Amino acid sequence: MTSELENELERKGTPDPPTIGLEEEFFLADRETRATVGRAPDVVKRARQCLGDQAGFELYPTIVETRTRPVGTLAELRQQLQWLRAGLGRAAAEAGCRVVASGTEIIPVTGPQPIVDDPRYWQLADRYPQFVGGDRSIASCACHIHIHAPDREEAVELLNHLRPWLPTLQAIAANSPFRDGRDSGFASWRSLHFGQWPHVGPTPLLRDTAAYDSLLDALVESGMLFDRRHLYWYARLSERWPTLEIRLPDINADLDTVLFVACLARALVGVLLADVRRGAPAPGISDPLLRAAHWRAARDGVRGSGLDLFTGRLRPFPDLAVRLIDRVAPALEETGALHFVRHTWQRLHASGGGAEEQRAAYRRRGDLRDVVDLLTVAGGSGESEADAPSP
Repeated sequence: MTSELENELERKGTPDPPTIGLEEEFFLADRETRATVGRAPDVVKRARQCLGDQAGFELYPTIVETRTRPVGTLAELRQQLQWLRAGLGRAAAEAGCRVVASGTEIIPVTGPQPIVDDPRYWQLADRYPQFVGGDRSIASCACHIHIHAPDREEAVELLNHLRPWLPTLQAIAANSPFRDGRDSGFASWRSLHFGQWPHVGPTPLLRDTAAYDSLLDALVESGMLFDRRHLYWYARLSERWPTLEIRLPDINADLDTVLFVACLARALVGVLLADVRRGAPAPGISDPLLRAAHWRAARDGVRGSGLDLFTGRLRPFPDLAVRLIDRVAPALEETGALHFVRHTWQRLHASGGGAEEQRAAYRRRGDLRDVVDLLTVAGGSGESEADAPSP
């Protein structure tokens, strides 16, 4: 779909949609055994020789991260992601390991996990030893979507309007069915696993920027938050950049899936911003119902049902996905991405998305190494190594 997307973007042009950038987190796995390994310091050092500060660490040495620059078109975003994944994959290969795009570990680390030698991470370990230390870490890998939103007052209103749509994005991106090497029964076990942090969850309805800032300051003062950057709501205002950040999608190996979710997120911000500017009120969804919708999205993913937050009833998930696509179709049409989005949805609907593809890879031989191979980001092309045989 690369050429189709780029050609259509060139034909249609882009009427200055907001810039977008992605942070992608990946596990590292041993090249031969496929078990998760803690080689991030070596891999990041090698990766930075070509990627510079766009490659980095996370809390655990089993995880590496890449960060795109802000871009204006999805064709540019694809190029950035391909380049970053290829550079990271080459660096990992030099260190004897693989870059694996899954929300949870496939063949997990056994025993206590160390943390990366960084002052901030040591402070987190001191503050939250139950989550950071011990034999069971909360290591997981997500894709964070940053969309330019320089007006903080409008951005807080956007957070309110986004709430009922985020479970649909979560289900589409679900790519973490395995827990400790076994099928969890959830399409996105990462959603529950990472949700052990006390400050993970849906963004509450907030009146304005003053209410947003006041609540964050109170949470920091309470001791639940280490600082304002440690807020892990599903959508938030970035403390470092003038962006609205959507944090709940799982990482995916398939680049079209990543771009599909990014397309929908940016288009959704565009159409909802129009609602904000004409004074439309945000839907008054209760927090318990919203949490139920996120739980259902994590359990069922693309295959199954979702909770319709506008009616309070279960519906086949494809109905909810199509409704989201139809809602943002005008914005997608303006950027030339509508054909790509509809085509990619048809493929995901047929395959069941990342979670079902992981399960299918495991069912072929009952070997988790086949799942790791499916999700390995290659050093040369940025695509997965699904065809690489296990020894």
